[in-house]
Amino acid sequence: MDLFEYQARDLFAKHDVPVLAGEVIDTPEAARAATERLGGKSVVKAQVKVGGRGKAGGVKLAATPDEAVARATDILGMDIKGHTVHKVMIAETAPEILEEYYVSFLLDRANRTFLSIASVEGGMEIEEVAATRPEAVAKIAIDAIDGVDQAKAQEIVAAAKFPAEVADKVAGVLITLWDTFIKSDALLVEVNPLAKVASGDVIALDGKVSLDDNAEFRHDWDELHDKAAANPLEAAAKEKNLNYVKLDGEVGIIGNGAGLVMSTLDVVAYAGEKHGNVKPANFLDIGGGASAQVMANGLEIILGDPDVKSVFVNVFGGITACDEVANGIVQALKLLEDRGENVTKPLVVRLDGNNAELGRQILTDANHPLVQRVDTMDGAADKAAELAHAAK
Repeated sequence: MDLFEYQARDLFAKHDVPVLAGEVIDTPEAARAATERLGGKSVVKAQVKVGGRGKAGGVKLAATPDEAVARATDILGMDIKGHTVHKVMIAETAPEILEEYYVSFLLDRANRTFLSIASVEGGMEIEEVAATRPEAVAKIAIDAIDGVDQAKAQEIVAAAKFPAEVADKVAGVLITLWDTFIKSDALLVEVNPLAKVASGDVIALDGKVSLDDNAEFRHDWDELHDKAAANPLEAAAKEKNLNYVKLDGEVGIIGNGAGLVMSTLDVVAYAGEKHGNVKPANFLDIGGGASAQVMANGLEIILGDPDVKSVFVNVFGGITACDEVANGIVQALKLLEDRGENVTKPLVVRLDGNNAELGRQILTDANHPLVQRVDTMDGAADKAAELAHAAK
């Protein structure tokens, strides 16, 4: 889960990373009082989960409370790289900035460790610095057990060639930033820029944080979720612990196992080329040991998608028994009908593997008018694509 800048700022403050004061608002008029609380001038910053805000006009200085209202009016509702601005942060203006640096910690998947990246050339995208001046970017591996103590922080500072007059202060920031990274179960914490100001202090002027969704059970992250931007189907699927991703096609997909689902997306896309270029509408993996209830939950989510014109249920029974899947399909259809919902979308079901014959017999006995059995993967994909095209 990626955080907004204001959420990252609050997280930094909680762990004693030096930051400036700020508050988030969602109406222009609220910028007046917020700026007054910050001493009469502020920086108005668009809150979107994408870079390049400044270049797009999403970061503006306001010399007075009235000007803050005007700048918030300009920025709220802006489109920045496809992201609509619904909130702005009213931030304290920084003292005179003398230098800008970059520091971060992240999970290095390729090397199965943690990594520190630091540079004295901050204020721009680190990828650009690494491409044009690789010698200006220091990359230091971090041992998961030892972490970042004073000695490791000093090693990072020396490798990145931070000026001597800020070396100790940057090292202190690195220690608190590592504390933020570990205690928050983050995949990335980034400060860009970490600014040296006229007083000699270093301050985190902007922050980026990505949290590990797998660790959410250990934290209270409910307020961090961007509910306004969340796809309602994905949100509903998450509540049911389903691995679901909304796509832009017309054929709903349910499978057991990520590999099988990915293959199903491919065969449906290929079959769709012959049927009006229809495409998969989603990724939905019900897992390797899915019960009838899990199958019913998945089908309920997909049938609730107005873009879906047909559904392809593709199950290879291993841990998952095909009779459980078949019962789930029958139960889901009955559940929706009992609610008074008008289910009209056809289902193409391919069952193979563990208890496949029993599963097929359950579907045959149910004799539901919307369910068609096709016993090969390619044939079922073709039928689902054909039905979706006919319903468009």
